[in-house]
Amino acid sequence: MTATYFLAYLGLVLAGVTLAAFRAWPRRRSLQFAAGLGIWIAYVGVMSWSGIVAKTALRPPPALLVVLPAFAVVVVLLALLPIGRRVALSFPLWLLLLAQSFRIGVELFLHRLWTEGMVPRLMTYEGGNVDILVGLSAPVVAWVSTLAQVWNVVGMGALANIVVRAAITAPGRLQILEAELPNLALGTFPYTFIAAFFAPLAFALHVLAMRNIRARLQVRPTAFAELHEEAAK
Repeated sequence: MTATYFLAYLGLVLAGVTLAAFRAWPRRRSLQFAAGLGIWIAYVGVMSWSGIVAKTALRPPPALLVVLPAFAVVVVLLALLPIGRRVALSFPLWLLLLAQSFRIGVELFLHRLWTEGMVPRLMTYEGGNVDILVGLSAPVVAWVSTLAQVWNVVGMGALANIVVRAAITAPGRLQILEAELPNLALGTFPYTFIAAFFAPLAFALHVLAMRNIRARLQVRPTAFAELHEEAAK
């Protein structure tokens, strides 16, 4: 039953991301994004459903093949290249901040997976994972965005914290911490999407919000509306 609810939540977040893209970008660019996202979801799904991700003896570890590419795309396209600035400016800042609320649902699923013996306690909010606080505070920061840049830095730190916890408790060579339970969820369908989709999504939202804020500080207020309009073309 947990897997069914998780898949429903995944579909809800995917629908929200796709809808936001179609509302912000021209149809052609939106279709290209939707196609790329669909290919990635299908790829991760096949890798997870087939059990390949769970085979820790393979080299390189299959888990890296479903996690690193997504983070690499975010770093290269959204954080380093000029296209990232245009993408950031195509969305209102409040939406980039508010969207981080999806992390509440992810953390609730992690807590449920702990009770089912699939992740260690330290990956939950009861075990010191503060990521849920980022999701809970997202609506407030979206409403009062004066501290948004600091909040983004803190949020990225919280994300890095849970990513490291997930990596060092997963079965295989990366496991350097013996918790009461190993992180079995990483290699189990459909929970592979926590690391392969939800974590990169949170990272991407932080990167876009930070670039959006930086653009606001670099241009005159009267020129910002023109930048936003140009980015949406």
